[in-house]
Amino acid sequence: MTKTMSELKFGESPRWTQEAQRKLKNIPFFVRTQARQRIEELARATDSEEVTVEMVEQARLEFGQ
Repeated sequence: MTKTMSELKFGESPRWTQEAQRKLKNIPFFVRTQARQRIEELARATDSEEVTVEMVEQARLEFGQ
């Protein structure tokens, strides 16, 4: 049984698609942790249990990169 985002405990991370993980690796290492946290916040805000490449792109646009 998969958990919905509202069922995830604080500190649990949503699952990342392979494409989203590849995009994350393109983010400079010195901001990657911060970016990952923000992207996971976006996923939680939309009650998504998975981080998609679209979410990574959305965060990139928000960060102005």
